[in-house]
Amino acid sequence: MSDQTPPVDEMQYERLAHEALRGVMRAALERVLAEGLPGAHHFYITFKTRAAGVSVAPDILAKYPDEMTVVLQHQYEDLRVEADRFSVKLRFGGMPKSLVIPYSAVTRFYDPSVQFLLQFEEPEIVEAVEETPAPSHDPSPVSDGPKVVSLDQFRKK
Repeated sequence: MSDQTPPVDEMQYERLAHEALRGVMRAALERVLAEGLPGAHHFYITFKTRAAGVSVAPDILAKYPDEMTVVLQHQYEDLRVEADRFSVKLRFGGMPKSLVIPYSAVTRFYDPSVQFLLQFEEPEIVEAVEETPAPSHDPSPVSDGPKVVSLDQFRKK
């Protein structure tokens, strides 16, 4: 055993790495914005619904009080990609709903067409959540609490 104290990572390399990987997600979304989804590519984006800066309709928040996964594939509109967040309009129960999702709220970004997965540390949760009105239905499976989904079901067989 050594009496030396462990070094302090004053560069915060872990945080820098996560920021860089979120840049990969942003670049993928920017490409989709400019060119559309190429080939069979599509995204499963999981985010914390109560993270700072997230804006979702109250009914979506009630249905997904902790975490939600959205799919960007065939039916999405008004995708906007900014430096620190993206927004998109999806249909829930046939009703269009706008979502604003900061990259810092995303916990997983998955493209099953090539089995590409980015997983991030969980963000800090805030009590007050920005909300946009309207009822909805999420196309992903419903749960009453946190749910761990095996990505094996999305892999090619």
